[in-house]
Amino acid sequence: MQSRRHIVTSAAAACFGFLLAVSPFGNKADAAEPLKAVATFSILGDLVKQVGGDRVEVSTLVGPDADAHGYNPAPGDARKLTAANLVVVNGLGLEGWLDRLIKASGTKAPVIVATKGVKPIEGDDDHGGGHAGHAHHDDPHAWQSIANVRIYIANISDGLAKIDPDHAGDYAANAKAYLATLAGLESDIRAAIAAIPPEHRKIITTHDAFGYFTAAYGLDFIAPQGVSTDSEASPKDVARIIRQIRRDKIPAVFLENVADPRLMQQISRESGATVGGKVYSDALSGPDGPAATYAAMMRSNLAAFSAALGKK
Repeated sequence: MQSRRHIVTSAAAACFGFLLAVSPFGNKADAAEPLKAVATFSILGDLVKQVGGDRVEVSTLVGPDADAHGYNPAPGDARKLTAANLVVVNGLGLEGWLDRLIKASGTKAPVIVATKGVKPIEGDDDHGGGHAGHAHHDDPHAWQSIANVRIYIANISDGLAKIDPDHAGDYAANAKAYLATLAGLESDIRAAIAAIPPEHRKIITTHDAFGYFTAAYGLDFIAPQGVSTDSEASPKDVARIIRQIRRDKIPAVFLENVADPRLMQQISRESGATVGGKVYSDALSGPDGPAATYAAMMRSNLAAFSAALGKK
């Protein structure tokens, strides 16, 4: 017969083993709950998913087809932040509403600024754009350049590894795989732009969201609004755009998924330029749309540009 002491010791060992199996601090890390990450808007949310994989549960504050510039946080947003293990933001003045929300939520989650290390370009202030409280008016749309998104991915991977070092290798592997996807995407962008006749490489969009795309790939974007959608285009700005379309024979204007289409429709009517379709500037489409991920968004935009501008 076993001694009472042996029975108690065996039971305690079994109990300890059970706790290890179910605890996130035990050896079986795969049994741990996924990290909860909150990204400020949909494009950034997809990039976090690409790096985090199955280890990270991602939610966003500003969803698909929604404008992050003048967003008004909802009560549920504070609850998301309170429950988060990590918050990922764009920075460069995009989320002027975020600091107040973080303070109101009381979250203790670390904050990753995805654009850390990005060299910003200055937004076009001729339209009265810019971001409240952001004196230099840096253009926040850095994701329109693949080179910058590589920096986003590195910052996200480093941030996840810092709070979850046991799975740093997983995040690094996911990041490496996604960088290969970005390399193929950038190659396709350059080839498609090269196929557009140089005299057609001008595009009219609602607001100045494609400055980094212009700098990286040579397509010239013209917009009646500045880098923020907070301010409306003036009649003078609209008249200037119409004159430029007629003078430079710009073939098409494009509707943005985050903007009211009526301004571009007016410019199209008065200038004679055709509406070249919808482009995705500041937000992804819904999951069933053509721009449900960052890579799909860039390819969808590229297809729209090529179709409207590529004819000689």
